[in-house]
Amino acid sequence: MRTWTLIGADGQPYESAAPGTLGGHRRARIYGRLDCAAARRAIERGGYVRHRVFFLNEADARAGGYRPCAVCMPQAYAAWKKSASCG
Repeated sequence: MRTWTLIGADGQPYESAAPGTLGGHRRARIYGRLDCAAARRAIERGGYVRHRVFFLNEADARAGGYRPCAVCMPQAYAAWKKSASCG
């Protein structure tokens, strides 16, 4: 049986029987869709891959301290930015 290494709500990696639905960048603490144009460009340039992480869902990404990508998740990013500036 195949497993995937995902990042959980506690920010720690774990093995999952289900693949991640979102990708992220460990150093920038950003998450987004797997087909994100900005992430794809970074990967094509040779960066990003070393620090790539995956999440089962958005709740795990947010709980793990990651923020939404402004490029592929503009509505979630706007809500995050509004809540971050209010706190």
